[in-house]
This record gives sequence, C-alpha cells and structure tokens, in this order.
Amino acid sequence: MGEYLLGLDAGNTVIKAVIFDCAGRELAHAGEEGHSRMPQPGHVERDLGELWANAKRVIRACLDKAGIAAGDIAAIGCAGHGNGFYALDKDGEPLIGIQSLDTRATGLVEEWASAGVGERTYPIARQRPWPSQTPTLLAWLKRHRPDLFKRIGTVFFSKDFVVNRLTGARVSEMSDMSGAGLLDLAARRYDRALMEAYGLGDCMDMLPPLIESADIAGRVTEDVARETGLAAGTPVVGGLFDVVASALGSGVSRTGSASVIAGTWSINQVIIDKPDLNGPVFMSSTFDRSRYMAMENSATSAANLEWLVREFFEGDHHGEVSPFDACCALAAAVEPAADDPLYHPYLYGAQQDGHARAGFYGMAGWHTKGHLVRALLEGVAFGHRQHVETIRKAGATFEEAVLSGGGSRSRLWPQIFADVLGVPVSVAVSRETGALGAAIAAGTGVGLFADFTEGADAMVKVDRHYKPNGALAAHYNRRYALYTDIAEAMTPLWRRLTASEKVATGVAA
Repeated sequence: MGEYLLGLDAGNTVIKAVIFDCAGRELAHAGEEGHSRMPQPGHVERDLGELWANAKRVIRACLDKAGIAAGDIAAIGCAGHGNGFYALDKDGEPLIGIQSLDTRATGLVEEWASAGVGERTYPIARQRPWPSQTPTLLAWLKRHRPDLFKRIGTVFFSKDFVVNRLTGARVSEMSDMSGAGLLDLAARRYDRALMEAYGLGDCMDMLPPLIESADIAGRVTEDVARETGLAAGTPVVGGLFDVVASALGSGVSRTGSASVIAGTWSINQVIIDKPDLNGPVFMSSTFDRSRYMAMENSATSAANLEWLVREFFEGDHHGEVSPFDACCALAAAVEPAADDPLYHPYLYGAQQDGHARAGFYGMAGWHTKGHLVRALLEGVAFGHRQHVETIRKAGATFEEAVLSGGGSRSRLWPQIFADVLGVPVSVAVSRETGALGAAIAAGTGVGLFADFTEGADAMVKVDRHYKPNGALAAHYNRRYALYTDIAEAMTPLWRRLTASEKVATGVAA
C-alpha cells in the first residue's frame, strides 16, 4: 500500500488538491479558481464541465510537484461545499450546478414557513428549509423549471460529482446528505415522509445509494488515470461535507470539541454523541459512523473580506504584502473605541432571511479605511457569536474552539474571534484543513487509521493559540448588543428594500 494520501477540496470557488504523508506533512498543493454565473439576481451557478476540467488539472499539477509515483498514493478523499444543487441527467451526464450562495428560493422558504413545513421536517432531519438547501432548490426547480426537472437523474453534491468523475460511481455519503436535510438523522437513512414534506415524494429515485464517509466509493478508472496521472484502481472514499472535513483537518475529533470556520460561510459546530439537543439548531449532520455535528451556519463570514478587497483594495499598491494582509494591517493599527462603526455581514442574506443586506453603521468623518476594515472583521465575528450562542442555548457546551478557513490565516482576526467569543482559540498548522480532513477519511477507509480520531492525532499539528483579552470583554459585549439591535431594527427595511418592483428611470430600454 502507498504511503501518501490525496485530499481534494471542491469549494464554492476554488478546487484544491493536496498530497500529504501520514504524519500530515504537505508534499504538494495545487488549486484553481472557477467561475460563478449569475444569470439572474440571486441565482449563483457553475459550469460542471469547468469544475471537472479544473479538478483534473490540479490533480496532475499536484502529482507533478510532489515528485512521487502515482502508485504511492494509498487513497483519495474529497471534501466539498454542502448544499446547493448538483445533478446528473438520466444518462449520467452533468446537468446543473447551483452553489450554496444561491438565494432564488427565498420566496419558497417564506411560503413554506407560513405553511409549517419546517415543523414537519425538523423532527426527522433536524433542519428546517432555507434558500440554498438542496431539497428546497429541487422543489424550486420542480415548480419553476419543469423542463430541467424532468431531466434530473441523480441529485448529490459538489464533491460527489468529483467522485463520480473519478470513479464512475453515482453515490453520496452521510455527512453531506444529512447536512442538506435529506436524511432521517437518527436512523441515518432516506425517509419518504421527509421528502413528502418538501413536496418531493416523487423524487426518491433521484437520491443515490448512501455510504459512510470513509467507505470506498469506487476506484480511479483507466480513462481518468490517463487524464490525471493517477494510478488506475486507486481507492476513492465517499468523502465529507467540507465543514466536517475542515473540523477534522483542524484537529476537532472528540465529543465536545468545537470548530469555527471563517470561510465563504460562517460555520460553528460542536461534536455531539446523539442527534438530539435541548433546543433547535440550524442543522445537524453526521460526523463519523456513530456521532454527529450540531451546527449554526450562514453565508456571512470571510466572503465579506473577499468582497471588500476585490472592490476597494486589489488595485492598490501594497509591495510584497497581499491586499488581505494590508487590510488586516490597517485594522490592527486602529485602537478599539466606543464610537467605532459597526458592520452587518449580510452580503448574501442572513441565515433565515434572504432579504437581509450588508451595511456599515455609525460612520463619522474621522473614521478611516482601517476603521471600516476592523468593523468588518468584528461584524463577521459577531455573526459567528450569534450562531455560537444558539448552539449553547440548545445545550452543546465547549470551553475552547479551533478556527479554520481563510480567516484563520490572519494574525489579527483569530484574536478578534477569541475576544468576541470569549473562549481560547487555536489555529492548526495546515491551511488546507478541508483537504486534510478528506485525506484523514481516505486513510481511515483503507485501514491506515482505526478511526477519525486516530487519524487526526497523527496528521494535525497546532500552530497558534489566542486567549481572550479580558479588558475588551465589556467593549465587545456592548458592541454586540448594538449589532443585534440594529439588525432587528433593519429587518422590515430590508424587506422593503428588496421588494420586487420596477422603477421608472426615464431611460429608454
């Protein structure tokens, strides 16, 4: 058996390939950014042909950089962003890819909320409908795109599509399917009553066979081996919902451990032994063969900084410093003050409110770029705190957290997280925690590790620790209260702002 593991991570934008040894050391890394299409407001789609082409390129590039024989790779694991909507047609060809930033189904979610659909789905799936949830998007397509709906053969997720292209297998695994609200969570199986609650009772045959994350889904085909440089027959495991993979790849593997991910999405999760808590959370998924993840998530995290950099900082000259580091340096130079501006991180809506919008509040003439960047960094952390408080109210407890995702790369932002959340925060050595978690699953699947915990202990190393600054506790508690009060006051105004109405401009079409 080979001594290396290949982890793939198919995110909303970038697909990455990373080769690790069994001690977690990174031999080589390659990544390629894809393109999102926004054919209408709220619609965020991707070309599946491009996704697979990019996957093949990063695999080959990674192998070339590593300088190892393809046969030295013991197994392949893939992580990918959860929810959204990825489908093959009835002939097994790529049909459509909708990303988890999509909000086209906001109106359907509101309709279902009035009809009490969530009260029917939550006891089974531990999840209520939300706009970019997979079954919600399937129901939207059924209603609004019946031509496309009739062509659907298999419904699954971004990493399942990559696994399918690698092996030919049409399968999915527990963590993604449960994270999308498509399983009876306690029984770990599909459920007709659940599908009927979504109005999808006639779609059971679109759901692929289920396996566990570390089960072998298939093996690399001869054609794919020629296209990528992989060895034909290399085992490929089912893989992981990327937030679960990132938690595992940052060292979170024991019951009661907490993972905070500052990526495109705000992910806040705690490992629990049973699927039930004392109160509701946004979603739960499986973690391994017997345990679960309780999660509070929304598209309100580091994508905000990416937007700020792209729109306002990318053209600036920063010398050898990246624009992201330059932004954080500006924020670090600001001494926290009571009248600092506040920021709501709702560029892609809030968790249950697709109408929510981002905004800066309380700006004054003496505030600088640095104040705005710091407000954004704090606003994202406040959004995470809101989710963490929900998890705690539901009964999940933890005393510290591991931060991963793009936000963890900053030296300033993890300290802000520690101060805002009020718990110690650590950051793992590996930046590619999603790919590393997928590699741990692959190693477990072929017997290199007994389970996820043994794999994480072997492959994950801690880089940095941050303790909360007690002197700032009252400051951040006050600012957090203002943050939530403003959001509550803005809620009806956001709905007016996003109301569908044509505005006469006097300009000829």
